[in-house]
Amino acid sequence: MTPNLTLTGIPGVRVGHWTHAEARTGCTAILLPPAGAVASASFLGPSPGTREGVLLAPEKKVERIHALLLTGGSAFGLAAASGVVRVLEELGVGHETPWARVPIVPAAVIYDLGVGRADVRPGDAEGERAARAASSDPVPRGLVGAGTGATAGKYLGRGAVPGGLGSVLLERHGVRVGALAVVNPIGDVLDERGGVLAGPGIGPGAAVFTPGDAENTTLVAVVTEHALSKAECRRLADAAQAALARVIHPSHTFWDGDSAFMVSTGTLPAADPLLLGALVQEAVCAAVRDAVRCSNPASYQQ
Repeated sequence: MTPNLTLTGIPGVRVGHWTHAEARTGCTAILLPPAGAVASASFLGPSPGTREGVLLAPEKKVERIHALLLTGGSAFGLAAASGVVRVLEELGVGHETPWARVPIVPAAVIYDLGVGRADVRPGDAEGERAARAASSDPVPRGLVGAGTGATAGKYLGRGAVPGGLGSVLLERHGVRVGALAVVNPIGDVLDERGGVLAGPGIGPGAAVFTPGDAENTTLVAVVTEHALSKAECRRLADAAQAALARVIHPSHTFWDGDSAFMVSTGTLPAADPLLLGALVQEAVCAAVRDAVRCSNPASYQQ
């Protein structure tokens, strides 16, 4: 049997998409084990759009989340997280409080309103559909879910190429990390040798640098089975952001809202921190490149 080399290769993780191909938008629900998982995040992009992002800071009380929602639709798309919450409530999953279990579902968005139909964006019902579609099967990649309207290489104000959604699973010396990326940067995506994989490849020094009011963002979710504290998750989320600077040029610009989530299901003992940090960065770079290659199958060999 072919191994699952995507994020759902991590036991207990399920992923589902809602996709509107005509409107070029969608959302992606990442469901975690019912008991939840320790998580934190890093929002280094100057223009992030998030829900419950502050809750993920290491000093905040709640440590465990139950799902993540990555979505198109800009700020409108954050409504899709409510549909994921409803599905988890039906399943009896959530943070225990005296009167109810409250599912914790952080979310982050990309701006894709300019590539399809701006009046169609993920909402409550679409988030519910993505959550109900979640499975442990290999993650469908390319122009699906939150990556449907994602594009890259937009700093000329024209000529953008599909960015899409990618996912990988890496393992070294018994340490395993899965990553999922929604690739919507203003900059170029670089290949393993530093060449241009997606984008015009001229760079922001071009005299025709005209991003205008373009909105861009790359979203990353990284999951490991190895035990981590919330503070350790935050440090690895920062490492994931550093990886974006290796694979996207330029990254973290004034027009980007780059967001990285780091999640630990904690089912395995703690791993060597140096190895784990290196794997997180490798997985992020690989997931970003996977998104571009899966979204442009005529141009790249799989």
